[in-house]
Amino acid sequence: MDWSQFLIFVGVGLLAQLVDGALGMAYGVVSNAVLLALGLPPAVASATVHTAEIFTTGVSGGAHALFGNVDWKSFRRLAIPGVIGGVIGAWFLASVPGDTIKPFVYAYLLILGVVVLVRAAGKVVSHHRVRHKGILGFVAGLLDAIGGGGWGPIATSTLLARGGAVRHTIGTVNAAEFVVTLAISTTLIAHMGVQHWPIVLGLLTGGVIAAPLAAWLVRHLPPRYVMVAVGCLIVGISLYQLGNYVLR
Repeated sequence: MDWSQFLIFVGVGLLAQLVDGALGMAYGVVSNAVLLALGLPPAVASATVHTAEIFTTGVSGGAHALFGNVDWKSFRRLAIPGVIGGVIGAWFLASVPGDTIKPFVYAYLLILGVVVLVRAAGKVVSHHRVRHKGILGFVAGLLDAIGGGGWGPIATSTLLARGGAVRHTIGTVNAAEFVVTLAISTTLIAHMGVQHWPIVLGLLTGGVIAAPLAAWLVRHLPPRYVMVAVGCLIVGISLYQLGNYVLR
């Protein structure tokens, strides 16, 4: 891969992390979509993205902690079950093709995206917070490993849709993502190794550059604007992916 291709992946990583750090989602989804479009198998694409995410989520989580965006009690409730789910999902992905489950994931995300948009309009969908964050973390980790991305969309969307504070929800989910990503990457690398180091380096370089700026943005952007952006992003990605599945 020449320098021009490397710079393209730096740009992909920068854009993906800027969105992920500010909105709490989409680094894996954006990066994985690009790699799948290039023809990489789902397991290889997931391993490549998660290896890069070890570094980007580490910087992003540290930046959110520095800016006071992390609720450490919720962090533990999400991260520990998330690691368990991520390891199981990574093992499953290395053994079975993961594409079959994607339509169900995106249908779920589409519903959540609509719920988030309704709440952004000023209507509280539910007054009840998520009580079982451990179950949410487990499911998000499992689907993140299988789909090559999804921790942020599932965890952030669910918490925001059920009344979570924007700043601390995004900061906490980003910080927990580092631990979950490390577990998923270790499992996938143990099964198949890392086959595309230039892509990994490009993605993580762009992501590391963008992570501190994204953490600063989520501290200063108005919550409603962030909610609208989150909802539109989820709905757009979900509709696009479901449309591709139907048209196959």
